[in-house]
Amino acid sequence: MDSRSGDATSADSGRPAPAAVLIATCLSALVVNANSSAVSILLPAISTDTGTSLDTLQWAVTGYSLVGAAVVVTSGALGDVFGRRLVFLGGLVLFVGSCVLIALSGSGGGVIAGRAIQGAAGATILACGMSLLSVASSGAGQVRAVTLWGGASAVGAAAGPLVGGLLVDGTGWQGLFWIDAAIALGCVPVTVKGVAESRDPERSRSIDFAGTVLIAGVLAPALLALSEGADWGWVSPGVLGCFAVTVAAGAGFVLVERRVEAPLVDLRLLGNRVLIGGTVAILLSAGVINGLMYLVSLYFQDPATLALSPLQAGLATLPATVGLIAVTPLVPRMVKRMGVAPVIGVGFAAATAGCALLALVQGDWRYAAFVGPLVLLAVGLGLVNGPASSASTSGVSADDVGAASGISNMARYIGAAAFTAAVAAVNASVGASRRAAGDGAADALAEGLSRACLLLAVASGVGLLLSALAVRARRRSGPESFGAAAAAHAHTVPVEGR
Repeated sequence: MDSRSGDATSADSGRPAPAAVLIATCLSALVVNANSSAVSILLPAISTDTGTSLDTLQWAVTGYSLVGAAVVVTSGALGDVFGRRLVFLGGLVLFVGSCVLIALSGSGGGVIAGRAIQGAAGATILACGMSLLSVASSGAGQVRAVTLWGGASAVGAAAGPLVGGLLVDGTGWQGLFWIDAAIALGCVPVTVKGVAESRDPERSRSIDFAGTVLIAGVLAPALLALSEGADWGWVSPGVLGCFAVTVAAGAGFVLVERRVEAPLVDLRLLGNRVLIGGTVAILLSAGVINGLMYLVSLYFQDPATLALSPLQAGLATLPATVGLIAVTPLVPRMVKRMGVAPVIGVGFAAATAGCALLALVQGDWRYAAFVGPLVLLAVGLGLVNGPASSASTSGVSADDVGAASGISNMARYIGAAAFTAAVAAVNASVGASRRAAGDGAADALAEGLSRACLLLAVASGVGLLLSALAVRARRRSGPESFGAAAAAHAHTVPVEGR
């Protein structure tokens, strides 16, 4: 039988998670988040070694999130049906294999393919790891376990750029992937020996593979059009064809989701105003932070601007990450005093201000000019992340919490993929246009960054306007929803039995 955390007896006893479960899930979450946050720092070195342009290598970031969006719900469903430990182990093995593929790749194509595989592996590890924690603990023990998991995710996200930069200088960019492979491989025997298998016997054994493929069919051509639109022409056959495929796949997705027994996205929930408000906030916040980190990681290392080493660039992004983490413990207290919607609104207001300040960037700016806006933006998005995650699940019935959590998790990946592709395209096209007009390299790069940050400011402003949608979110009694909010890529925590 499936052991769940929702019954009253378990909740009262406060069953703690076994040590092996904590070690396997938290260590793997740390590695996945560190790997994800470090890659942008590595791109210039990968570009130099493989002879692949940075514009092409942005797919190493975008492809990861695209595949993650397509499989994050499916991997959780596979765990429920076939065994959460089994699927979690599959994610670990796939992650190790992707790290080896990337480290051995001599071409940009190999790196991009490996990162796409890594997106599937990372989503599986995070989704099934969270389920393993939820099943293995209850009550106060579950709160502690989830908080530790969120803290490990946060440490990984914070340490990733720094460790990546350090390894590029010391071992080459491949070193990060070899170390990540070794740590993930070490989680395998811990999981095999110390983690009990669990399933959900009440869940339908139907898996919505068609929905998974169609989600990829919606996202991939749309992101390709965003990435190549400036070069191909926005009304070129290639771009129009991509958008046509996206529309067709979207229509097919809706038809499939209406008919399958266990849909990837329960379309019935899309009429829930609170869920949609929280999910849009999650999508925007994940998109803004991922898009910005991609931009500044490259800008800081460009020889024409700050010319920082990979290690220096990793250190340069640290204030933003620390700001995001530091504000997290304050969020539950602020929500109790102000409510969900006001906190989300304040967060998006701060993020909008930070992006707007960065949109003023000039070619002669030194690093000190970036620190304030980066911290302001990160703190703002830290205020958004937890309340938005809470709102996305608290506005639905107990039976729909898992489905709502899946929608939110998918939105997080979609935001990261879409915004990274969009800001990369704006940055590249504006920079090329300014160079063609005779601007110097530094001024052209600054103008590209400025326009991309303006786009992010608009997105944050939209979040500010939509924050009122979360005003009716019911406050949940436990702090579980905030435990995983410390990391930009952390998943919404499904709270069983509520």
